[in-house]
Amino acid sequence: MPRMCIALLTLSLALLLSACGAGLNAESRNITQVTDGVEGAIINDQHEIKVRNLLVVETAEKAGVIVGTIINTSKTDDVLLGLAVNAQVVTLTGMTTIKNGQPVIFEGASANAKAVVAALDAVAGQNVTITLFFARAGELTLTAIVRDQRDDYAGITAQMDAVATPTK
Repeated sequence: MPRMCIALLTLSLALLLSACGAGLNAESRNITQVTDGVEGAIINDQHEIKVRNLLVVETAEKAGVIVGTIINTSKTDDVLLGLAVNAQVVTLTGMTTIKNGQPVIFEGASANAKAVVAALDAVAGQNVTITLFFARAGELTLTAIVRDQRDDYAGITAQMDAVATPTK
């Protein structure tokens, strides 16, 4: 009997100390998002559009600038027709055709597109609804955070001439 008690005690301690007893909802099992931006996708038989690290930067003029990347991994090209932030139309310049292997990048050293909402109706720290409209894939609506114009986003401006890449 004492051997049975020692074996049960050892097994119980092993489970508790290894955190196996925490169950299926243990914090260590939860996936942590490593960026401020939100991700989303439209994936079906004909389309495979992925949006990565999407967020809005609030400028000193209270405009909103979209930051993020759109990737098309399907064989068929698609076109980004437009965006809306909290139902406000966004001014879009630069590359709008999304080809396989050629992402549309908003802001940063590799930027080939620019998207600005003239009067952002939110402030840094709040969430906004961003809707992306595609010619073939349809629309994708995401909830993204608004960041202020500092740290990684300090150089972001609402100037539309910041992207010299031709449309399409």
